[in-house]
Amino acid sequence: MATQTHVYSVWGLPPDDVKQRVKNVMNTLRLEFNGPEFDPHVTVVGAIDLTPQDAVDKFKSACHGLKAYAAQGRGVSTGTFFYQCVFLLLDSTPEVVKTSDHCSAHFGYNRSTPYMPHMSLLYADLTDEEKKRAQERANALDDSLGNLCFTINRLALYKTDTEDKTLTSWEKVLEFDLEAV
Repeated sequence: MATQTHVYSVWGLPPDDVKQRVKNVMNTLRLEFNGPEFDPHVTVVGAIDLTPQDAVDKFKSACHGLKAYAAQGRGVSTGTFFYQCVFLLLDSTPEVVKTSDHCSAHFGYNRSTPYMPHMSLLYADLTDEEKKRAQERANALDDSLGNLCFTINRLALYKTDTEDKTLTSWEKVLEFDLEAV
């Protein structure tokens, strides 16, 4: 009998002060626009089907020797689907892209589109007009959020069933501290 697979993702985590700042904006948006709760993160490897053991092994091997890296905000944007409703777009610096490419290679993850680093602020199915309002609200809540600069100093392996839009089944499996630069 085959071992059951689950959907996993690798997230870059911001430091606690940044996490709290972003979470404050996220909580207001979530309440006003009716989205699910989730932790601030930058997706490094998108959803991929793996067995639990395989996911842990690949994660540990991908993290080996990785260094913390800087992320620079490029403004609050809106996207075209649930998981990219309103987000902080990040600069595609060589470090940001290289970290994602490195981890994706370890996971055997092939992107269907070029990597667009971002930190989601709201997951929701909204009309374009509602997205615009949510984007404006995010900027009003924290007017320098769009230029946020922070260090991604931890990676985390999450179980992320993308069919579960309540996110209640999502859970952190493992966290790894990246080497200081």
